[in-house]
Amino acid sequence: MIAKKTPEEIEVLKEAGHILAKILKTLAGEVKSGMTTLDIDDRAMELLEEVGAEPALLGYHPSFAPFPYPAATCISVNDVVQHGIPSEETVLRNGDIVNIDLTIIYKEMVVDSALTVGVGEVSDQDRKLMAATQEALAHGIKQAKPGNHIGDISAAIQEFVESRGFSVVRELCGHGVGYSVHEEPNIPNFGKAGTGPLIEVGHVYAIEPIVNAGKPDVIFDDEGDGYSVYSEDGSNCAHFEHTVAITENGAEILTK
Repeated sequence: MIAKKTPEEIEVLKEAGHILAKILKTLAGEVKSGMTTLDIDDRAMELLEEVGAEPALLGYHPSFAPFPYPAATCISVNDVVQHGIPSEETVLRNGDIVNIDLTIIYKEMVVDSALTVGVGEVSDQDRKLMAATQEALAHGIKQAKPGNHIGDISAAIQEFVESRGFSVVRELCGHGVGYSVHEEPNIPNFGKAGTGPLIEVGHVYAIEPIVNAGKPDVIFDDEGDGYSVYSEDGSNCAHFEHTVAITENGAEILTK
């Protein structure tokens, strides 16, 4: 069952979304060559403490993982598609692209957002990859309105991404959010318009295109850190995400 949030809860989610957006903007602006991904995570913790918010992922134990997640952020570099664990061994270099994914708890409500940034000068292909992924998110959000179906979001994202020559990862998806990190419904980045659960006022979704420059296939690092997901062909990946609330007029972006 898809939980509906009350107007009062959505107001809290708006506050939380504003906080999260400011933190991600700060983190993205500070990314530079020579930093480690652990440096970014440490900075995220500092910013969260300043505003009285909590990192929802720290200690979170998803069913697929061998142990609880050990950091505040997921930071995925280049061909790491998702769930990269921050590390002092992962040093950023000019030309890398870096996905920062952060979920926070504020006044007992949860919001989720992500962006991908380049380190210094990145390739033309990576610029196009990031731009296409961000634009695909906008196309998906536009379909998140009462009376549509989840498949309308999925189809819009897939169609746009593939029109740009890239591919959507099928094993990972968006989801409901608000009371917890992951809620119903799942929101795939591929699918058929007019299918899936009905979109209704009061729903809150984390919509998140996850896009590979090459083929869509991925590898789960079950024998490594237990979390990281890689593109099978070694191509780079981009990921953008917003939390949105469904209103009578469509989706309101809470993490803008």
